Amino acid sequence: MYEKVDSSLDFVPRELEVLSFWKDNNIFEKSVEIRENAPIFSFFDGPPTANGMPHAGHVLTRAIKDLIPRYRTMKGYHVPRKAGWDTHGLPVELEVEKRLGLDGKEQIEEFGIEEFIHECKESVWKYKTEWEEMSERVGFWADMENPYITYENDYIESVWWSLRQIWDQGLIYQGHKVVPYCPRCGTSLSSHEVAQGYRDITERTVYVRFRDTEEPNTYFAVWTTTPWTLPSNVALCVNADERYVLCEVDYDVDGSPGSPRYFIAEALYKQVFGEDARVVERYLGRELVGRSYEPLYPYAVETVEQSGKRAFFVVADPYVTLTDGTGIVHIAPAFGEDDARIGRREDLPHVQLVAEDGTMTKEATDVAGLFVKDADDKLVEILKREGLLIAEAEMEHTYPFCWRCKTALIYYARHAWFIEMTKMRDNLLANNDQINWLPAHIGPGRFGNYLENVVDWCLSRERYWGTPLPVWECGSCHHLHMVGSIDELKSMSPDCPEEIELHKPMIDRVHIRCPECDGLMTRVPEVIDCWYDSGAMPFAQYHYPFENQEIFEERMPADFISEAIDQTRGWFYSLHAIATCLFDTPAYDNCIVMGHVLDKDGIKMSKHLGNVVDPNEVLAREGADAVRWMFYADSHPWVSVRFSTAAVNEMKRRFMGTFWNTYAFFVLYANIDGFERQKYSDFPVDDHKTVIDRWIESRLHSLIREVDTKLEMYDITTAARALEAFTDDLSNWYVRRSRERFWGAGLDADKITAYIVLHDVLVTMAHLIAPFTPFMAEMVYRNLVVGHLDGARESVHLCDFPSVDETKINRKLENDMERVLEIVSLGRAARNVSQLKIRQPLEEMIVVGGEPLSNELTALVLDELNIKKMVREENNRRLVDYSFKPQLRTLGRLMGANLPKGRVLIEALPGRETMDLLERDGKFELEVDGTVYDLTLEDLLIEEVPATGFAVESAGSVTIALNTVLSEQLIEEGLVREMVSKIQTMRRSSDFLVTDRIDLYVKRDDLADVIDRHIDSIMDEVLAQQVIFFDAAAELPEGLDPQSWDINGHDMTFAVRVP
Repeated sequence: MYEKVDSSLDFVPRELEVLSFWKDNNIFEKSVEIRENAPIFSFFDGPPTANGMPHAGHVLTRAIKDLIPRYRTMKGYHVPRKAGWDTHGLPVELEVEKRLGLDGKEQIEEFGIEEFIHECKESVWKYKTEWEEMSERVGFWADMENPYITYENDYIESVWWSLRQIWDQGLIYQGHKVVPYCPRCGTSLSSHEVAQGYRDITERTVYVRFRDTEEPNTYFAVWTTTPWTLPSNVALCVNADERYVLCEVDYDVDGSPGSPRYFIAEALYKQVFGEDARVVERYLGRELVGRSYEPLYPYAVETVEQSGKRAFFVVADPYVTLTDGTGIVHIAPAFGEDDARIGRREDLPHVQLVAEDGTMTKEATDVAGLFVKDADDKLVEILKREGLLIAEAEMEHTYPFCWRCKTALIYYARHAWFIEMTKMRDNLLANNDQINWLPAHIGPGRFGNYLENVVDWCLSRERYWGTPLPVWECGSCHHLHMVGSIDELKSMSPDCPEEIELHKPMIDRVHIRCPECDGLMTRVPEVIDCWYDSGAMPFAQYHYPFENQEIFEERMPADFISEAIDQTRGWFYSLHAIATCLFDTPAYDNCIVMGHVLDKDGIKMSKHLGNVVDPNEVLAREGADAVRWMFYADSHPWVSVRFSTAAVNEMKRRFMGTFWNTYAFFVLYANIDGFERQKYSDFPVDDHKTVIDRWIESRLHSLIREVDTKLEMYDITTAARALEAFTDDLSNWYVRRSRERFWGAGLDADKITAYIVLHDVLVTMAHLIAPFTPFMAEMVYRNLVVGHLDGARESVHLCDFPSVDETKINRKLENDMERVLEIVSLGRAARNVSQLKIRQPLEEMIVVGGEPLSNELTALVLDELNIKKMVREENNRRLVDYSFKPQLRTLGRLMGANLPKGRVLIEALPGRETMDLLERDGKFELEVDGTVYDLTLEDLLIEEVPATGFAVESAGSVTIALNTVLSEQLIEEGLVREMVSKIQTMRRSSDFLVTDRIDLYVKRDDLADVIDRHIDSIMDEVLAQQVIFFDAAAELPEGLDPQSWDINGHDMTFAVRVP
């Protein structure tokens, strides 16, 4: 006996039982161990940060990242899955700062760096339990008992080794560069970090004027979006090859009359000063180079004088464009990459009137101590007061914010350490060409474009909690040395503890001897970008190269990785960049790029909008398989998905509900008949298969081939939809058409065949769906296979993926069955239009078009549609009738006053007969009040209408018609079918077992004779052992309540009981 199946769709308690089974029996571990000597399929798990709660997007990533390894395991591969934790970086520091009530680096250092580092180490595990529980609950299988952790010494040592390799290639350098800088966090950011924090904002822009020192009342017109950089201005820049003008206007900046003159690009002067501006002179940009001007503010004058360098003059560079502004750009080398480049070329003084915390320095006396963005208002007010503000306006543009603390970034000149990725550009692009991206456009598009424009990686961070940059500088000769291992550190150090922790401030207390002068070397203060940590995981997770060399080499590159779209400039890039620098290979061969998880209305989830869907609530209500299935089947992984309880429930109902009900149907009847598949292992099932058995078997093996092929190509959604379509065919066609085979008494050959076929389909499906819905697959497998079939493994996840048997596939039969289903669909539509229930038998169906069906398939159609016979016609002549109206254009002249009477006669003409006359003779005679008229096609408006007594439906080249004329015999058969249907409904509502024999009570009425004529078939259908007529409810046994029904317009009353 199989375990009884609860037909409800509450999968949660069942899934929890499966989780316990997996855990108690180490099923995941066994699934890996049994494949240990098989070929490797390598999977890299992108490490999450455990100091934040998992959200719906993380459930999606877990679902996608679990399916492919499960599939590959069942395909015979060894798929080790090492989980990991990303533990360093600003996110952790900010969390700790907030918890401790600290604000900024100064307060951290007052608190104590060592204690702060200790707090960070504790904080990274704040939500570890929640992450582990979520991962386990969704069925994500990975080794979470032995994860890689980026803060551990072994991991850091491998990172140090990798940096040393890049250092030895001459790709790491220290530079004074303008970099994206977060004043709140006090550190620079890499380009891929900046890419994750852009927002659309509206902010002030200003047009200002710099006084020319050579001509009175003459100015350079300049436009800027960052007024706070103007105090640090040291030059103006034009494009040497563009045309400029000196234009004059009739008003001053305060609106008073005047005649100020402005140097401005010829293409832009009317846009800025209006149509009335007059051109006084024209220049090429190069003719303005060298002209001097007065600074807008006095703050930088002393710094410039002390530098001994020239400032406040016009330079030229091709980077200046005329797309907007004035064609003249102000240059502040401390706050822009192009500005810094021009500053170096022109030997401009370095003026930086902004402190590291983003506030204006004391030299900017009027705005000292204000945050740069807050200083804008006062700086603009000063310009207005001094008559130097031409105009101001608001502009909407995209601006970078810190991806963690959300502070607006500034571009700021800093000393920082860089990896020279620009030298690796061609290698990066070549390796990218070897990666299979899903979707394909990511490779040459979003990712490829990023690589095309790659910039040097700003590696260093001026923070605390991170992998220390292993560079030591000599205090005597300033030689720099990068350490590549703990052994090297100890061998060079006079004061390195035996158990050294590779974190600040402990590592900062370790010195080494200078290999050049034997002086004492001290580590530089920076830590590294935490994205480098995560990108180093392919080798650092194994402490390579210090151990596990063979393991790493056989698992690199990864066969498969997957994360969300924003990781194209995060983890995907850091993996790719490091692998290219170290090994000149891709880090991964196949990458599924996932979209975002949105709310039910397609809006990004946010706490501010209150539309965040808690995945734990959905998991607790609908179950893990349902959530997984929605992510697989609803849309391709790279398409953003709408996530809600309702959406999950609908997807669950369509696939899981249909499959589960089919499985429950089998178990119910197999238990009734005592069917056990093992008993019939030698039964010659092929000798007894019906056409529908052969069809579902063919469909199954076509499905195996399709799912296997699509998963091999990482096409998860097409595979999932194929499973759903097959399940619909299995339930709503195969099982429904085979039900009566299971209902009969005894176990004849046909019934045994039906059981074997359905059993084998269900078991094969359990294997096929195992990577998708691992819980439901396990439930079905363990109930139908374990303990029932010899040699069965204890879990479906220890089994092989099904193999296609090409000999079982009959493509012609599948195509023919598709035509059967098309005809059936048209027949149902015709019944609906005619309001004829399926239980009402009909005499005839006419089919026009398409290839003839076999006798077996024809019988299927007729039985399904409850029709006596099918007739094929070469054309639709029988199905069409015609209606006629007079063509007034011709008959108005011909009939004259007889036209009204003629209209009545024409509209009453017999359609088919009249059309036959017209087609045969080209005319017919019509007599109106004694006058005979010869009418032709030109005299009539003709419309095709369905022939009387037929309901017609068409699709493509196929037309079907149902003969809707009902004889007395057909009507009586319909009445009997309605009675049986209502009695069966009463059986179900009374919770009778399907095997219960009943007493059927029928109130005597005008249909009593019909019951008498069909009593044997009625009793057989409803399992009645006797039929008892009664005239009043009082005659019924005590406690038995009758129920009245409308049987095709007749009132009938029944009562049922199990005696």
